Amino acid sequence: MRQRLRAAGRMAEEQVIGSTYTGDAQSGGMIECKSACVAGNCHVADSWFYVDVHNDVGLTAYLVNESRARREDLAADPLAREWISDEQRGAVRDMWDEFAESVYPYDDLVVSLRGRIILETLTHALEKRSDTVLVVCGAGFSSYPWLLPFAAAMEVDLPNIVANKRRRAAELRAAGVLDQRDVEHVAADLNDPEARRRLLDRIRQFAAGRPIAYVAEGLIFYLPPDGARAVIGLGVSAGPDTLTMVSYWPLSTVDHPVLSAQRRWFRKRSVPEDATYLTTSDLSTIVGSPVDNHSPEDLQRRYLGEVVVPETELIPEHVAVARL
Repeated sequence: MRQRLRAAGRMAEEQVIGSTYTGDAQSGGMIECKSACVAGNCHVADSWFYVDVHNDVGLTAYLVNESRARREDLAADPLAREWISDEQRGAVRDMWDEFAESVYPYDDLVVSLRGRIILETLTHALEKRSDTVLVVCGAGFSSYPWLLPFAAAMEVDLPNIVANKRRRAAELRAAGVLDQRDVEHVAADLNDPEARRRLLDRIRQFAAGRPIAYVAEGLIFYLPPDGARAVIGLGVSAGPDTLTMVSYWPLSTVDHPVLSAQRRWFRKRSVPEDATYLTTSDLSTIVGSPVDNHSPEDLQRRYLGEVVVPETELIPEHVAVARL
């Protein structure tokens, strides 16, 4: 995973550091594709989709989207099903089913609960300050900027995901599915200290003194320890009036059986097995304030009224919310 982030990040450095991504997927250019595309040619976004789903690049963004789409009521995300086109959805469902059989069948539960607590926390932030701006690292195909009336939003991800997200958002706006929103899409190499510095400068300019709701979702565990800590701290580094939300794997879950199964599944897709694990103390130190921690069992009690699946059978992804 770290290698895929570095490789994609190098492309981001070449094309987008210091500017919003405007690659060929936006302009409709064509590239040669070795996949099963018609006549060996396909649009950039479609060829990236093939690579994303059948190899390691961007794979988790599609898994997460399918998980949310399967439990959209629990996730409170009626747009989840819209982000992947009908032509691509079948391949994503097949990948999800394979993941469910090989790793665990409850990713829809874990991901939807994660999205729900983040959405609820963002809603409360807007109720307190309507001028709050949103910054999401590891945005994937999340819908937060369109589910809530943020003054402005910035989404940060790998360049191929950024290109597909921009392209699909334009299609959904044209179809009347999405409202027009002020959303800035940024591709960045979050492993690179210089790229993080430039992103930090960009976030400061983007926020322009307004409160920031900062989300690092489904990302931190795939970064090296120093990079993970730096990305967690981007929000508070950008401004003192920042609410930080982070999903992470606790240090106590290093030997978790479902994570072991996931590593074996990722290994087939050339995803390195290293991962970063953290404690709530680590997170509090990074953001400079206490954090409220939400485990998958906590979130089941909150939104389902009971624990339906114990954490021993789930990917142990916790969500920490820094207290303002």
